[in-house]
Amino acid sequence: MSVYVYELPSKFNSDLLRNCTRLNRYRNLCPDVVNHGLGQPLSVEANTPTKEPIWFAPYQFAVEEIFHARMLNHPCRTNDPARANLFYVPFYGGFHMSSMGRETNYTARDELAVQLAEHVEQQQPWWGRRNGKDHFMVLGRTAWDFMRSDRQQGVVDYGSNTLLNLPAVRNMSVFVVERHPSEGNNQLGIPYPSYFHPYTVDQVRDWQRKVAGSNRPYLFSYIGARRKEGVAAAIRDELMQQCSESEHCMLLNCTADASKCSDPKEVLRVMMASRFCLQPRGDSFTRRSVFDSLLAGCLPVLFSRHTAYTQYQMYLPENTTSYSVFLWEDEKMISDNGLRKVNIEEELMKIGSGKVEEMRKVVVDLIPRLTFAHPNASGDKGFEDVVDVALSSLLRLVY
Repeated sequence: MSVYVYELPSKFNSDLLRNCTRLNRYRNLCPDVVNHGLGQPLSVEANTPTKEPIWFAPYQFAVEEIFHARMLNHPCRTNDPARANLFYVPFYGGFHMSSMGRETNYTARDELAVQLAEHVEQQQPWWGRRNGKDHFMVLGRTAWDFMRSDRQQGVVDYGSNTLLNLPAVRNMSVFVVERHPSEGNNQLGIPYPSYFHPYTVDQVRDWQRKVAGSNRPYLFSYIGARRKEGVAAAIRDELMQQCSESEHCMLLNCTADASKCSDPKEVLRVMMASRFCLQPRGDSFTRRSVFDSLLAGCLPVLFSRHTAYTQYQMYLPENTTSYSVFLWEDEKMISDNGLRKVNIEEELMKIGSGKVEEMRKVVVDLIPRLTFAHPNASGDKGFEDVVDVALSSLLRLVY
């Protein structure tokens, strides 16, 4: 496998980061785009070769910058496009989308995406070899953010553009943190970045041993905030209620104490003390917390198939019951009259300790492939990370 990384004009990637104060309408992302997109370091680990940190607090939508940094130092990278069988287009489309979210002029909002498609299709000679089928890009946001249909009426405008609707982009493979379940034929799910970014396999094994041996006094836990309306609000209210009523559940209420929920050490502490972690849908189907729980060896309990099962087939086992519990679809969790249909504690109590340990072993073994290695890791780091899995899986799909 040889991957050629396009050197795009800087307006498509690095210039966006230079304007980091304008990348998001709600917060300043400048602290989040440092360290190759890993954000702020959490601690310095003594067992790193250069005493560099391997724990960070990345912005959940920073995948495109992290992936790019990994590719620039990847052993499969080639500087000769004639030798390449995959071509990576490092467009920071997610950062661009969020920076233009308040732009009401659709032409202006879509302009950079249109320019990107034209640049790759018309100005890059290697596009024509397979009409773009061997090209791919990575986007750090959900597919919905790039699939605006101007024919839709009465739909709330969250700032999306039409990148994934462009004919050239539809010819490519596109990794997104959440794919469209029914219209994403060229979309491939890629994990959200969590906190662990090791250099070596020894660091991975040290963490796996810690996770496997963690004392877990709580049957289950829930970390989350309330939502104002819709299915997401109803299910989250129900989960909070059931957790607060159970002596076997540990609740971290992000509505009441947002500071703890934004503290990775606190999040991992709760998850590593729990056998199961409740994972309702986030603002969309998927949720970064699913990957936090897997990193912590906490078995995810899902309430929508689109939270993981239809998203990350490259990374998660086909046998979904080997690593997770699926209780009920969101809309069936509570009946129309508000009566409880599913008692979570009772359902989880039915799973024997032997089965739980068997599932946790599967989850612990998954940790390397769900982890983004540090971009400065050497080529012989000794394990396959998110990027390695993406490349090898894509090669099989394309050829």
